[in-house]
Amino acid sequence: MNINMIIYVLGWVLQLEAALMLLPMGCALIYKEIWAFTALGIGAIIAFLIGTLGTLIKPRRTAYYVREGFVICALSWVVMSLIGALPFYISGTIPHYIDAVFEIVSGFTTTGASILGEVEHLGKGLLFWRSFSHWVGGMGVLVLVLTILPLGGGYNMMIMKAESPGPDVSKMVPRVADTAKALYKIYFWLTVAWVVIFFFSGMSLFDSLCIAFGSAGTGGFAVRNSGMADYSMFSQVLITVAMLMYGVNFNVYYLVQKRKFKDALNCEEARVYLGIVFASAVFIALNIMKMYGGDILYTLHHSFFTVASLITTTGFSTLDFDTWPEASKMILLFLMYCGACAGSTGGGIKVSRVIILFKEIGKELLVLIHPEAVRHIRLEGKRIEQSVVTSVNCYLIMYILIFIVSVFGISFDKFDFVTNFSAVAATFNNIGPGLGAVGPVCNYAEYSDISKIILTIDMLAGRLEILPVMLIFMPKTWHKNN
Repeated sequence: MNINMIIYVLGWVLQLEAALMLLPMGCALIYKEIWAFTALGIGAIIAFLIGTLGTLIKPRRTAYYVREGFVICALSWVVMSLIGALPFYISGTIPHYIDAVFEIVSGFTTTGASILGEVEHLGKGLLFWRSFSHWVGGMGVLVLVLTILPLGGGYNMMIMKAESPGPDVSKMVPRVADTAKALYKIYFWLTVAWVVIFFFSGMSLFDSLCIAFGSAGTGGFAVRNSGMADYSMFSQVLITVAMLMYGVNFNVYYLVQKRKFKDALNCEEARVYLGIVFASAVFIALNIMKMYGGDILYTLHHSFFTVASLITTTGFSTLDFDTWPEASKMILLFLMYCGACAGSTGGGIKVSRVIILFKEIGKELLVLIHPEAVRHIRLEGKRIEQSVVTSVNCYLIMYILIFIVSVFGISFDKFDFVTNFSAVAATFNNIGPGLGAVGPVCNYAEYSDISKIILTIDMLAGRLEILPVMLIFMPKTWHKNN
C-alpha cells in the first residue's frame, strides 16, 4: 500500500476543493451575504491548509495499483465531504455537523436527499455551494483532478475505474488524462448550454445556474421551497430534456463530437434507456389521468418529468408522486433501481447491468433447453467477457446485502417499512426523494444520527459503485504484504 501517494493525492483533492469554494464565495459577495462569505472562506482556508500539508513532499514512488486507486477514490469523497460540510456548520444554517455532512454528501454524490424543510434560509451563497456540489460530483472529482494533474502515467486508469459508474470503463483516447479532459469538455459545454437555455426560458441567472448544476449532475437540490413546481411548464419541459440527456452515456456525445453518428445511434443501452422512459411515462400518464380530471397533456407532462427525474436519479419533483396509484409507484420504484446509463452522471444499478442480467438469464434458459449450445452475451454488438458478467452478478449480490443491512439498521427509528425501504432505495441509488415520510414534499430530518450515518454511507457506496467504500472497511486492504 503506497500510503504516501494516497496522502499526496488527497492533498491535491482538498486544494482543488478550496479553489472550487471560490465560486460560491463570489456568489455570496454579489448578494452581500458576508456571513456566508465568511463561512465559505473559513472552509476554503481549512481545505487549502490541510491539502498543502499533504502535498508538501511528493512521494518517491508514484506508482499505484488497483487497491490504492480504490482507496484514493473512497477517501477523496470522504475528506471532501467532511470539509465541504463546514460552511453549513460554521454559518449556523445547519447547526448539527452530522446533518451538514449528510447534506453535502447528498450534494457530492448527486443524491439530492435533504434534512432541510426550507432551503431558502440558506441564502444564495450556500445554496450555490449546495447545488454546485452536484456539478462537482456528477462527473467525479478525481476525473477532474486527472485533467490537471498527471498522477502516475498509466496507473491513472485505476482511479478512473474506481470512480466512473458502470460495469466497465474504457479509455476513449489512448491517455487517461486525455479521456478525462474529453469528458469534462463535453460536461462543461453542455452545462453552459443549459444555463443559457434555462435563462432564456424565463429563469433568473441564479436559478439557471443552480438548476443546470442539478440537471448536469443529476442531483436534485432545489433552490426554492416549492421545488420545481413554481417554474413554467416550458421550463419544466426543458429540465426534463436536460435530465434525460445527462442520463445517456457520455461516450455517445463523444462519438457525436467525432462525427461518428452511426455508432452513436447504434448505442443499444441508450435505446433501451429511452424505451424504458417512454413506456413508463405513457403507462403512468394513463394510470393517473383520472386524478387530474382526464387532462392528457397535464398528465403526460408530469409523468414524463417524474420518470425522467427518477430514472436519471435526479430527484426533481413538480408534484407529490407519493399520492399516485400503487401501480404507478411500483413503476417509479423500478426506475429508482434501474437508474440511467453507465458512463452517465446518473445513479442506480445502470441500464447496461440490467441488460446484461436479462441476457444472462436468457442464455441460461437456452442452455437448459439445448445443453450443447454455445452462446455468448453481446452488448453494443461486442461480446461481453465472462469476467464482466461475473462482476455484474457480484455487484448485484453486494447491492442486495448492503440494502438489507441498511434497511435493518434504520428500522430502529419510528418510521414504517415503506418509508425505511424507500429511504434506503433513494439514498443508495442516489435519487433523493423516496416514498412515505421521505417523499418529495418531506425530508430526512427526523431520522436519528445513526440512521443518517447509515444513509450517508449508502449514498457514498451508491455513487462509487460499492467496491471502493467496502474496501476501506476491510482490514486486509491496509496490510502492507497484501
